[in-house]
Amino acid sequence: MNRLIQFTFLTIALLSVYACAPAGSDISEAINSIDVPEYTENIKTLASDEFEGRAPSSPGEEKTMEFLTNKFTELGLEPGNGDSFYQDVSLVKVTPFPTETMSISGGSETFDLSLGREFVALTRQVQDEVKVEDSELVFAGFGIIAPEYGWNDYEGLDVKGKTVVVMVNDPGFATKDSTLFNGRTMTYYGRWTYKYEEAARQGATGVIVIHETAPAGYPWQVVRGGWTGPQFYMEAADKNMSRCPLEGWVSAVAIRKMFDAAGMDYAALTKEATQKGFKPRPMGLKYSMTIRNEIEKSTSRNFLALYPGTDLKDEIIIYTAHWDHFGINPSLKGDQIFNGAADNATGTAALIELAEAFTNLPEKPRRSILFLAVTAEEQGLIGSAYYAANPIYPITKTVAALNMDALNIFGKMKDITIVGEGNSELDDYVYKVAEKQGRYIRPDPDPEKGIFYRSDHFSFAKQGIPALYTKMGIDHVEHGTEWTTEKKNNWTTNLYHKPADEYTEEWDLAGAVDDIRLMFQVGQMISMESTFPNWREGTEFKAKRDADMANAE
Repeated sequence: MNRLIQFTFLTIALLSVYACAPAGSDISEAINSIDVPEYTENIKTLASDEFEGRAPSSPGEEKTMEFLTNKFTELGLEPGNGDSFYQDVSLVKVTPFPTETMSISGGSETFDLSLGREFVALTRQVQDEVKVEDSELVFAGFGIIAPEYGWNDYEGLDVKGKTVVVMVNDPGFATKDSTLFNGRTMTYYGRWTYKYEEAARQGATGVIVIHETAPAGYPWQVVRGGWTGPQFYMEAADKNMSRCPLEGWVSAVAIRKMFDAAGMDYAALTKEATQKGFKPRPMGLKYSMTIRNEIEKSTSRNFLALYPGTDLKDEIIIYTAHWDHFGINPSLKGDQIFNGAADNATGTAALIELAEAFTNLPEKPRRSILFLAVTAEEQGLIGSAYYAANPIYPITKTVAALNMDALNIFGKMKDITIVGEGNSELDDYVYKVAEKQGRYIRPDPDPEKGIFYRSDHFSFAKQGIPALYTKMGIDHVEHGTEWTTEKKNNWTTNLYHKPADEYTEEWDLAGAVDDIRLMFQVGQMISMESTFPNWREGTEFKAKRDADMANAE
């Protein structure tokens, strides 16, 4: 009922905006300027072998920056950072070379785990070499401290010098209990990023996340590809010495081997770990390994193009997409280029389509529109986090961030997904535009994957800026939901973060165009208002936004 009331008032407000608009304010020409042919050509260019997988601080980045600069200059947009289209982001590239085996002793036997097949490991510490010697392994459940849920997996545990072994996701997913954490929907506590951060806060020497495909949301091959080869980090003053010396994953096969050697019942203990009050268990195992690093400092860039508004031009709406992918991995056999066609040439090319649409409006927006293509998303949302911490435009003048990442390549859908639906008043704009398109809103079909925390809008949300992230629907206009779900699952299993993510003529980008047109209309409506959408009551980002806006008055 509350949503219905809010939606009704918003609809009245939006109608009043258009009622006061000049008679010639039909925006259909602008909407229709977003079309498949040009969009396709830009994707093909960005995802071509010539761009070498668009790794940060690489020749592929230079080609990407040149391409975006030319495109947005042709459209008549201004540089978004003073007289520059770029914002420098200082990075450290650390290429880890762990020992080929993780030697585990104690328990019933001594054995080795194989690098890549059974474990991956790296260090964020900017050192030439990190050694872990005879570190005791401790099973620490989910590795979560969540006071609001009355949960503490580290209670009474001293982990200094030890390595914690923790489960991915959180207890709500594991139990399917809707009253535990956020039920099937992953919270930030379920993300591997949080687990690494918490282990470091606890002073652990190492943290190893247990991989299971269902709770992780992706197969082991994704972990193996993402945690090997060059890794990019923001250059921290302490050289990341506050992080655990070792961060890694073990495969489902390897963890059972470890539990068997420890004489522990994996199924029973992981089930016990889903209950409040779980006590961590020393495994009676130790391991040793060395990680040698090649370190290279570099500078990457966020790309910023501005379409200035009129009377409210100091207020900013941001469209964001990450331009980067994984570049080239010469250690692979066969195809070594991670072209990143769907992820995220589709989103980067969408920025160009959106900019063109705004320039085709019969009436310029009141608020300014910033098109922000960020770097190093694949390395942990680094580019967006850098911008959010070092904003070119004040946070209190930033109205909203609208994010696009890995758009629809399967054709037209009857629905569209709002990731994190219910978090902010931005949802109401999506409801209205989707209704105009004859589509409906579907809740996130994969809330257990924690997608809300896995793309660039999250960097803005953490700073209190209302952020919207829509994803493709799954109700295909011809084939229905089962067909689309099968296609998506196949893409995640066989193409996601792999060299196989390449453009193909089999793609149907008509659905992506529908989604871009929707995002355009959402931004255009907000650009003509003077009100600021906010987070809804009860969301973790509202308090910061309210405090920031109050202090700005």
